[in-house]
Parts: sequence; C-alpha cells; structure tokens
Amino acid sequence: MLILIAGPYRSGTGDDPDLMARNLAALEEAAWPIFRSGHVPMIGEWVALPVLRGAGGTSVTDPVAAEIMYPTAERLLRHCEAVLRLPGESTGADEDVRIARERGLPVYERVEDIPGYAA
Repeated sequence: MLILIAGPYRSGTGDDPDLMARNLAALEEAAWPIFRSGHVPMIGEWVALPVLRGAGGTSVTDPVAAEIMYPTAERLLRHCEAVLRLPGESTGADEDVRIARERGLPVYERVEDIPGYAA
C-alpha cells in the first residue's frame, strides 16, 4: 500500500523553521517501519515543499503556500491506500483523516496496526 503519514508539521511551531524541521523528522521516523512492512510511505511535505519552491515560495508563510500545502495532501490521497495518523494537534492531518475516511480508506493510529507490520 501507499500510506500517507499524517501528523503535525506546521501546527504549534509559530512557523519556526527549526520546529517544523523537527516535526518533519518525527513524521519521517514512521517511514522506515512502513517500508520494512512491505508498503511505501508518503509524507505530503515531501511533495509540497519542492512544489512550493518551484512556485517561488520560500516558506510556508508565503501566500502561494495556501495553494500548495493542503491541496498536495488532498491530491496524494487520491493515490494512497491508507493513512497513518500520528499523535499531535494538526488541522491538516485531521483533514487528511477526514478525506481518507470519506473515501473509505483505512486510518491507522499506530504503525504496529498496519498490515504486515514487522518489528
């Protein structure tokens, strides 16, 4: 399965780049266990941030970011087969879960619950 990893990225950071980088690193920690379990991990920011730079944006606070960040995750969810929702407040991750459930996709709250999980 292609599994979207959803969790806090910008939320609670005050748009501090170091805190956002820390949040991205926390999301990325789930990538290896998902891959090791036979699936392909995906994080929306892996796609959205290069697109943002290509559009001339330099940070998530740039006006063009609103046209890219959340819409990227929504487009990715057209291709994903599941979502892993990591802990923490996040409007974007909550929206990812809402969309996934609306589309009938499984939403996992622990990486251990993903089919084929290999410790």
